[in-house]
Amino acid sequence: MLPDPFTMDKMQQVISIFDKRAALYQERHMDVSRYHASFDLFCNNITKQGAAVLEIACGPGNITRYLLQQRPDFHLLGTDLAPNMLELARTNNPQAEFQLMDARDISRLGKTFDGIMCGFCLPYLSREEAVKMIADAARLLIPGGVLYISTMEDDYTRSGFFHTDGNDEFYMYYHEAGYLVDALKENGFKLMDLQREQYPAADGSTTTDLILIARK
Repeated sequence: MLPDPFTMDKMQQVISIFDKRAALYQERHMDVSRYHASFDLFCNNITKQGAAVLEIACGPGNITRYLLQQRPDFHLLGTDLAPNMLELARTNNPQAEFQLMDARDISRLGKTFDGIMCGFCLPYLSREEAVKMIADAARLLIPGGVLYISTMEDDYTRSGFFHTDGNDEFYMYYHEAGYLVDALKENGFKLMDLQREQYPAADGSTTTDLILIARK
């Protein structure tokens, strides 16, 4: 099946924005302390020393840095589609490996992992793409491997175009725990933890962060 041109256009917009605003994103989001507890749970459930870990949509390496501080033994491969994000990630984490790759193409990696970290990539993937990524992750993880997913939770129908403070327009997807949990179970995962945290948005509304941690 050929990709939907509209979906491709939306992803190209996202890549362009993140590439242009990579330094600003780093400035605003290198502090990931509010997610430390869930990252620790991910790390603590990967008991193998020298474990191979894949990070999908690593951005400037903000999550990468925390994971490697907690587990310097990890052999971590970070992927992202924005070249400028990858350059920052390499600078911030010289001990890790990084590769330009679409989150929708991870099945092409041709290697297996003990853990997969996917921090806030799903807001840029459709429901179908998110479900496919879970299936791809299941094929890449060894038995007992751990998958971490975080996203913004709301009714999927509320997905749509949003504007940055620089007035760039991009398409963002909300996701629902129900179909994500179903996809995990259908692909042989056992859900270990589900967390929701609510945070005030800049416009006065409230956003809900959804975190899922599962073992294959």
